[in-house]
Amino acid sequence: MEHLSINEQLSEAHALSQPAEAYGNDPNLEMMWAMKAYQHAEVYFNLISSVDPQFLRLTKVDDVIYKEFREAFGSMKIDILDPAELKSDQAKERWRPFCMKFDGVVDDFNYGTLLRLDCTKDYTEENTIFATRIQFFAIEIARNRESYNSTVFRSSVKQRKSSSN
Repeated sequence: MEHLSINEQLSEAHALSQPAEAYGNDPNLEMMWAMKAYQHAEVYFNLISSVDPQFLRLTKVDDVIYKEFREAFGSMKIDILDPAELKSDQAKERWRPFCMKFDGVVDDFNYGTLLRLDCTKDYTEENTIFATRIQFFAIEIARNRESYNSTVFRSSVKQRKSSSN
């Protein structure tokens, strides 16, 4: 991925802070959002590859997000996500009240982000779905606390050990 100069980054930050109505369907803005989502995904995957995810805190309100998520979606399978549980009309109706609880609590709760479908794998086109930021936090906090993301960490540790020998 190409790195941007400070001026380009400031210009991007300014553009991304404008209300959506100011742009319509500007393809440049869509590309900036996609790049930002990709960078977020890359940072997150590097983080869970470097630190045991069970000990990560993603927000100041992880405990609340986890509690609310498991109350609302207790039976949801999170190791391998079914896209219909996020995107179907029925799923959207279930997610909407959950997400709205975090308006004003989690910054940018409804921004788009990338979410891995299979938590044992990296972000790839086949293993990625677009979700809201609060959906990402809810699912990834649960994956961390329930040890699903530990597979990524253990695999990374094993890889570092074998490459250092």
